Amino acid sequence: MTDAQETAEDSSLHDSSLRTTGGGPPDDVALDEAPPTPLLEPRDGIPPVIADAASLAEVVSAFAAGTGPVAVDAERASGYRYGQRAYLVQLRRAGAGSALIDPVACPDLSGLGEAIGDAEWVLHAATQDLPCLREIGMVPARIFDTELAGRLAGFPRVGLGAMVESVLGFVLEKGHSAVDWSTRPLPEPWLRYAALDVELLVDLRDALEKELDRQGKLDWAHQEFDAIASAPPAAPRKDPWRRTSGMHKVRKRRQMAVVRELWNARDRIAQRRDVSPGKVLSDTAIVEAALGLPVNVHALSALNGFGHRMGRRQLEQWQAAVDRAKALPDVELPQPGQPHAGPPPPRSWADRDPVAAARLAAARAAVIELAERLNMPQENLITPDTVRRLCWEPPATVDADTVSAVLTSHGARAWQVEQVTPVLVAALSAAS
Repeated sequence: MTDAQETAEDSSLHDSSLRTTGGGPPDDVALDEAPPTPLLEPRDGIPPVIADAASLAEVVSAFAAGTGPVAVDAERASGYRYGQRAYLVQLRRAGAGSALIDPVACPDLSGLGEAIGDAEWVLHAATQDLPCLREIGMVPARIFDTELAGRLAGFPRVGLGAMVESVLGFVLEKGHSAVDWSTRPLPEPWLRYAALDVELLVDLRDALEKELDRQGKLDWAHQEFDAIASAPPAAPRKDPWRRTSGMHKVRKRRQMAVVRELWNARDRIAQRRDVSPGKVLSDTAIVEAALGLPVNVHALSALNGFGHRMGRRQLEQWQAAVDRAKALPDVELPQPGQPHAGPPPPRSWADRDPVAAARLAAARAAVIELAERLNMPQENLITPDTVRRLCWEPPATVDADTVSAVLTSHGARAWQVEQVTPVLVAALSAAS
């Protein structure tokens, strides 16, 4: 049994010092049951928004001279604008204070990224912010992800507000997380909220580092953080139109072609207008048109999502997309379903390969049990896709070496391989 397994099983002995079940802050920062303190203002006030080269140069100099980790956050305009670009970047570092930067006015932040390139960047849910930070030239070499740290430590709620409250005893304002951050000028309450998001991020990082160390999981966390920081940009999704909400209702290839044409037309318009695609045409409307196959604008206007508020010109452009799909020769119609690079959906395993289905059931049960012992979500212990691939095509000889090799080939980190290999070998052997 590893140190982490022992400390996870012994975690109940520490309940009096934890603010949450299933994990918590280290003993020296744990708080009593007093109500948490609202955090209403940044300790240095709301910093001015940096929107010109001269001010940016001052920030770069200040953060280069600062010490320790750098808290980093970014605000996007999801649901309002096309894409996931950053509309505000927040940073805080000891010796430099906090900074709010407008990446619309200062679109190249590579100089800032280089100035803090050797420091550890502290982010919450790093995979959400790193793509938009990369677009403006900010690429970290090392990170500490407080959300992922919370998952590994066994916290049941890992949102930033919940973590700050349970670990540090402060309540963050929650009212502006989903606003349109492309608004200019940004209202003062929004800026206050943004500054507070990085106010305690390094403090949270320090507390979580101690807790992970106490549980014997700190090296695991570092392996996860390194994997995130070194991961290449995600490849463009193939056939993104297939992810249209309600797509499961669309069965015929001709109808699928309508979804594709409408989705692509909507995407072009949304990109040109820089608005969220859903504000141009809803997914519901796209599916309704695909199922209804309207013969003209009048028939289209009667469908859900194409109501009286839509102008004639808009209706004509959507009907044109429908007509293009209806005119396609059969050979150009999309094929049903998406090609699977890996195993088929698990629901079909019992019919296609009952032995593989039994392996998967045994492996899942073993992973769930181990994850509970280690006090973490099973998907953080090992990805479900990796387990499925192993169970669908297991090595000819099932032993620690062969299973470890398969897990590694699918991207499992060394700590994951070490933890799950014994239980997966046992599960596969028992189910064979």
